[in-house]
Amino acid sequence: MPPKPTSLRSLAEYLKLSPATVSVVINDSPAAKAIPKHTKDRVLQAAQKLQYRPNFFARSLSLKRGFMVGVLVPEISEGYAASIMRGIEDQLLKEGYFYFVASHRGKPDLIQEYPRMLIDRAVEGVILLNTPGVPALSVPVVAISGHHRMPGVTNIAVDNRQATFAALEHLVGLGHRRIAFFKGHRGSLDTELRWRGVLRAAAQLGIEVRPELTIQLQHHAENPGPSVPEEGYVTAQELLATGERFTALFAFNDISAIGAVRAFRDAGLRIPEDVSVVGFDDIQAAAYLTPRLTTVRQPLRQMGEMAAQQLLARISNGKAKAPQLISLAPELIVRESTGPVRVS
Repeated sequence: MPPKPTSLRSLAEYLKLSPATVSVVINDSPAAKAIPKHTKDRVLQAAQKLQYRPNFFARSLSLKRGFMVGVLVPEISEGYAASIMRGIEDQLLKEGYFYFVASHRGKPDLIQEYPRMLIDRAVEGVILLNTPGVPALSVPVVAISGHHRMPGVTNIAVDNRQATFAALEHLVGLGHRRIAFFKGHRGSLDTELRWRGVLRAAAQLGIEVRPELTIQLQHHAENPGPSVPEEGYVTAQELLATGERFTALFAFNDISAIGAVRAFRDAGLRIPEDVSVVGFDDIQAAAYLTPRLTTVRQPLRQMGEMAAQQLLARISNGKAKAPQLISLAPELIVRESTGPVRVS
């Protein structure tokens, strides 16, 4: 027979403290600030020794709180979404929250239904990651790369103007004039803002954005799905098949850049001697490719942490006015995949 779990009352008796005092310390309630540190340490050490676990449901009922939030994402992979999720998770765990993650994979019916399902499961707030078309919700909402201003919703985003200008300025500084572009797929909320940033930066730098050197990722797909390296590989093959000359590629994200590098090398091109490649995001794999990828770094983990902080602040004080936009600065990370234009 398994040992009987330690109760709050038996833990309090062991410590010769009141159950209320023990509960305040275990749950890190505001009243815990008035309890001496040595008493808190005694409680926590005893709880660990006796393997005491708080009764989550009793805590939820007494506080009328669920301590759960929902996170809605297009997909979870090695790259963009996973890096942001690490930041969200770190912050939520620090604050004692649990979370549900739902992956809609760009399907409109799931984007409509999943938020309601999360609320049915008593989440106190929702974080939307690059997710368009979500209905108005009855709980606090924070969006990451949402870009559409909605009443009461805080959006965490990177300045796409600054990001695209930095990338193109770097390529122009290396002598590149015939630059190819991967435009983001229709399912990403970053696509149009980033593309407008490309057009604006190109105009400022005197670069022509040629239609024949511009291909939209997953342009054949009716409902574009998550980014994978294969889409970059296939799109790079399409680019090469045009026969148009180019000396550099600015890819919409690192995932498509990784696929493109493989396609170029399979076609006998050298990176960066024949083609320079710039990505966007700075996912973990970018620094470990051969050659290592030059990219625009989004502070992905920080974006996740900030989104969680903003959401929990809204949950704790729903009447406080929330900022509509928190814009973070990108950073150009120059590595080995870019170099000067080769003189013929």
